Amino acid sequence: MRFGPAAAALSLALALQASIGSASDYQVNPRAQALVEEGRTALQMGDTQSAIDAFEAALAVDPGYTGVYIDLAHSARAQGLQGKAIHFYREAQERDPDNLAAITGEGEALVEKGALTAARENLDRLESLCGATCVETVQLAAAIDRGPPVLTAEGPVADEDVAQN
Repeated sequence: MRFGPAAAALSLALALQASIGSASDYQVNPRAQALVEEGRTALQMGDTQSAIDAFEAALAVDPGYTGVYIDLAHSARAQGLQGKAIHFYREAQERDPDNLAAITGEGEALVEKGALTAARENLDRLESLCGATCVETVQLAAAIDRGPPVLTAEGPVADEDVAQN
């Protein structure tokens, strides 16, 4: 009875260590990988909805496949849905905190939304992880330098046939 709490703590520590060890040996489901490749092809062809469908199917097949979240985020950005893209990038970072692609993508989506301060925080994080000259850092720095896209609005065209309202 005296050893009960110690045995419980030891078994919990061993279970945690075993789960950490098995996480590094993660193997992607081949069917999920095929669906991701299908989605990437559709995204390159400009068919974002088919790409999203393929990526979501890949997640259904293999819920532990973190890279799918980055692909979903790229698809959301292609549709102009930066908020949704940021959500997917953050989901990928929750699963893999040092994922450079997720940090970069989130930073670029933040720039597109006009949140330059938050994007600079991502840039600082990238610089601390991989340095000032790594591809991801340079890519995000260039996006910040370009700034958010300029939005223009079109006014209605006057109908010449109308003489009076």
